[in-house]
Amino acid sequence: MSAAPISASAPLPPEPAGLSDEACWEAVLGRDARCDGHFYYSVDTTGIYCRPSCPAKRPKRAHVRFHDTVEKAEAAGFRACKRCRPGQPSLATQHSARIAQACRMIEAAETPPPLAALAAAAGLSPYHFHRLFKAALGVTPKAYASALRNKRVREGLPQTTTVTEALYDAGFNSSGRFYATATEALGMSPRTYRDGGDGTEIRYATGTCSLGAILVAATDKGVCAIFLGDAPQDLVVELHERFPRAALAEGDAGFAALTARVIATVEGPSAQIDLPLDIKGTAFQLRVWEALRRIPPGTTASYAEIAASIGAPEAARAVAGACAANKIAVAIPCHRVVGADGTLSGYRWGVARKRALLGKEKSGN
Repeated sequence: MSAAPISASAPLPPEPAGLSDEACWEAVLGRDARCDGHFYYSVDTTGIYCRPSCPAKRPKRAHVRFHDTVEKAEAAGFRACKRCRPGQPSLATQHSARIAQACRMIEAAETPPPLAALAAAAGLSPYHFHRLFKAALGVTPKAYASALRNKRVREGLPQTTTVTEALYDAGFNSSGRFYATATEALGMSPRTYRDGGDGTEIRYATGTCSLGAILVAATDKGVCAIFLGDAPQDLVVELHERFPRAALAEGDAGFAALTARVIATVEGPSAQIDLPLDIKGTAFQLRVWEALRRIPPGTTASYAEIAASIGAPEAARAVAGACAANKIAVAIPCHRVVGADGTLSGYRWGVARKRALLGKEKSGN
C-alpha cells in the first residue's frame, strides 16, 4: 500500500538522524552514493523506497519522505525498489567485498591467479573486474600480485641461502622474469639485498636546519633519503637499520655541497627543486610521488585529488599510504597533501614540520 501524498501545508516527516531534510534532498538530487545506508527515501505516488544513489527518475519533492532505516520505510507501507535494491548491501559495498576477496586469493596463491579466474570468483566480467580493482587500489591485479611477490622476496632473501630459493618461495615461476625487474624492485641486485646491502655505497651527512636535525643520503644515482628529526644520531641509526651491511660512509667535501643544496631546499621550499633523486618504490607509489612533485609550491591538494589525478579516484587511502612511505622529505613534497577539509593530517616527520614547510612556501621564504 502507499501513503497519501504530503500536502504543501502538512508538516514534513521527521528528519533521518544526523542529516537535515535539506541535506537528504540534495543527496537524492545528486544521487550521492556516499549517503547510501545513512537514509532512504520513499515516493508517495509510487509506494516505493530507494537508496539516495538510485538511478531512477527523480521524484517531485512534495511526494518524497525520508527514513532512517529500511525497516521504518517498510513499516510506513513502502516496498523496496527493484532497481537499486535498498534492502541489500550497496553496490560499492559489494564491490569492496569482491575486491577484498580477490586480494585474499592473490595473497594465498603460490603463483598469481589469472585475471579470468579472479573475475569469475568475483562474479564479474574480466573487463569490469579489472576496472573496479584498479579504481579501488590504484593498481591492476597484475601489478598488485607483482608488488606482493616483490615484498615476499624482500622478506625472504635475508632468510635464505640462495636467491633462487627466495624467488621461487615468493611465487616467481621463472628466474628470468624475476631478474628482469629485480634491481628496480629492490634498489640493488638480489644478492646484495640478501646480504643486507653489502657492497652498496651510500654516502650520508647530517646537519641542522630550522626544522631540527636533517640527514641526507645518496647513491651514485642521486639522493635516496632525506630524513628529518630531533637528533642527528637517531637519523643515522635509521639509515643503518635500513641497510645493515651497506657500505655507509660520511660524505666528503663534494657531498657537503649536495647537503647544502638540500638544506637550502628545506629553508626555501618555494624555490624550484632541482636535485638528482634515486627513487625506489612500487609502481603505485612512483605514480603518487610523481603527482606530488607536480603540486605547485604554496598550494595543497587532498588525498582524493591526488588519487583522481593519477586515474585512481577510489584510492585516496592508498595515496595516504604512499605519502607515509616517502623517504625523501621536501624534494618529494608530501607535506603539500592535506585532508579533504584542508586539515593538516599526518606527516612522517611530524605535523609541526608540515605546518612550518607550508608556511615557508606561502610566505615565499
